[in-house]
Amino acid sequence: MEMDESINIFGEALIGCGGDPVTGFFRDNMCNTSPQDVGSHTICIEANEHFLAFSRAQGNDLSTPIPAFNFAGIKPGDTWCLCAMRWLEAYQNDSAPRVHLRKTHIKALDIVPIELLKKYALDLS
Repeated sequence: MEMDESINIFGEALIGCGGDPVTGFFRDNMCNTSPQDVGSHTICIEANEHFLAFSRAQGNDLSTPIPAFNFAGIKPGDTWCLCAMRWLEAYQNDSAPRVHLRKTHIKALDIVPIELLKKYALDLS
């Protein structure tokens, strides 16, 4: 499976999103993507309880552990490579989590405008 170039939304080298729990479409702790990543797991978020409850209500329970898949569940404060459409849906429902822009893949901009992401940025100075 070929991976798209690891570039963030600023055109710089993509920085790792996390490590515990392991994240990313490729489970490389980066929000890398490829044509096979139909969900576009490209936005590095910091989870919070409000977002996790929203996601659970939408049928995507990210907080419940699934030992069979070696998944401990996401807790508030964890970082995670989120699907760009899920982030946009959360934004449209006043539930969007904060974002690490330098850890967010440039392909996220195919779905979410950079201006929206900047409003939720954790790493803009």
